[in-house]
Amino acid sequence: MTARPRRQAFGDGFALFAECLLTGVWFALAALPVVTVPAAFAAAARHLRAYTEGDPASWGAFWADFRAAWRTGWRVGLAMLGAALLLALNLAVLAQEGVPGRPGFALATFAVASLALTVLLRAAADWTPGARWRELFAAALDHTRTDPAGTGILLGGLAAFAAAAWALWLLAVPMAGCLAGAAVAVRRRRLDRAEEAAGE
Repeated sequence: MTARPRRQAFGDGFALFAECLLTGVWFALAALPVVTVPAAFAAAARHLRAYTEGDPASWGAFWADFRAAWRTGWRVGLAMLGAALLLALNLAVLAQEGVPGRPGFALATFAVASLALTVLLRAAADWTPGARWRELFAAALDHTRTDPAGTGILLGGLAAFAAAAWALWLLAVPMAGCLAGAAVAVRRRRLDRAEEAAGE
């Protein structure tokens, strides 16, 4: 009697994993211009949220969400691109011999970049059509501070993404979908905990 629920749970989990991999492909296509990464993450997270909640989730809906997220979030994409270029310049300077305190500055740079990415992932996971990105980032920054466990999960996801991409750059495509899935899971975990606290 207990074998069937286990098989069903395994099947559901594997189906979700496959959906994350497929979403990673869609994300990669949407993120090709680089400046569209925030909008692509928002569409990917919304797609996975719809999938896990049993709502209609399709290729067409993904691209509709992507276009809506880009229309309201193109400034976020430009800011992210500028920050990425500044990070690359900083790392290029630190790569030079003779720079004092290189290891410490490099570690601080990666730490700040990683935390900034967790804020972006949280904001993207909360995005809905019509949402204001400024408000999403303000809430995401607060959640990053008040939910250290969720932040740790996202940092672990980023580390796994970086390791996979370092080993084989093509793995970055499916892993991006898994990263969006991690952001959705952290969001669901936070909402569940808030509901439990409100019910007590």
